[in-house]
Amino acid sequence: MSQKLNAAIAVIGIDIGKNSFHIVGQDHRGAIVLRQKWSRGQVETRLANLPPCLIGMEACVGAHHLSRKLQVLGHDARLMPAKYV
Repeated sequence: MSQKLNAAIAVIGIDIGKNSFHIVGQDHRGAIVLRQKWSRGQVETRLANLPPCLIGMEACVGAHHLSRKLQVLGHDARLMPAKYV
């Protein structure tokens, strides 16, 4: 990802799957600036290279572990009930 794209991302939504995660990033206006599919192993590495931002994901077993790791990296990781996803 380019530096310009990294600076533009304000909010990230993560759809957690078994082996692949779908990532959608939005800028401050709400326009989509990132839409990718990452493997489980890529998520933490790629998000470590981004400036801190708000990250939302469905609350599930794996999400609690991932959100704690993302908070250590400086992100504001939030979990939400499945009915709001």
